[in-house]
Amino acid sequence: MDASKVAIVWRGPARERGRVRLADTRFAAIAHALADAGFSPEPCIYDEPAGAEVRSQLLGAAAALVFVNPLQDGRRRYELDAILRDVAHAGVRVSAHPDVVDAMGVKAVLWRTRDLGWGSDVHFHEDPAGFARSFPGRLAQGARVLKPNRGNGGQGVWKAEAAGDGLVRIEPAEADAPTRTLSLAELLAARASDFAEAGGLVDQAWQPRIGEGMMRCYMAGDRAAGFGAQKVRALAPAAAGPGGPRLYSGPDDPRFQRLRALMEREWTPALCRQLDIDPADLPVIWDADFMLGPRSAAGEDTFVLCEINVSSVFPIPEEAASRMAARLRHTMLRHGGMRDRG
Repeated sequence: MDASKVAIVWRGPARERGRVRLADTRFAAIAHALADAGFSPEPCIYDEPAGAEVRSQLLGAAAALVFVNPLQDGRRRYELDAILRDVAHAGVRVSAHPDVVDAMGVKAVLWRTRDLGWGSDVHFHEDPAGFARSFPGRLAQGARVLKPNRGNGGQGVWKAEAAGDGLVRIEPAEADAPTRTLSLAELLAARASDFAEAGGLVDQAWQPRIGEGMMRCYMAGDRAAGFGAQKVRALAPAAAGPGGPRLYSGPDDPRFQRLRALMEREWTPALCRQLDIDPADLPVIWDADFMLGPRSAAGEDTFVLCEINVSSVFPIPEEAASRMAARLRHTMLRHGGMRDRG
């Protein structure tokens, strides 16, 4: 094992293995930051047919930084997760480790951390019978958002709103997906696959301030690495107007210092305690998406957690690459696998 070698893992065709330079990829800035921190980054393209090659490559590295979505082009990453667990057991530092992904990178984290300051009216359903029993009563009280426990890119995320006469208006979060009306029985049947394929279903109260924008806080371990602000269109009322691109900024952006303080001082430590995660095992890059909640009695905005991303956090703010590298270096120095250059 090379104590300085860091494999950057992403999904791609097996035929591209050995033919790609990191400088020519979207990970060029991360590779540059890693090199500046004393690492030797290398590309590691993952494809199921190349699993044995990937395993062998990772066993020769000190660390692996993984950027593979939980669901992409109809494929899940179960085989990759098995490889990552094996190489981690052999001493490779894997970020994010699949066990950490299973704890904090699933929608059930909204339920498990509902008592933190970012919590909301949210429920987690492990089986279709429980969903069928409890969901209709909550739907009658107001719009709900359904989220499969595992997924990305808004896949399978629905806003559900009672439409009268036992009907439910469904608005998918995926771009260009049509709004439709289903009977309650049809809705329950349509979500049945979430329990077998995604490991459950989250049911969260729709947040009426979603049209005011979404805030993404990027974290390098337990410290802020930057922010992304976006006016989202998905699930927002038509009066909110068109959406826009995510605009990135560094961790010192004055607009987000209150959110930064909450993340660093309160919510991330509490997240680790709640999920039994060693802070040293936090991913070198992860992010939390927030919606605006009701204003407090003092007139301050509150923040409602929408999701946590750990499987494939990219793109990232410009400033985040160096903070990722510094976090990895600190972790490797503290827990072995790298010597300080003095």
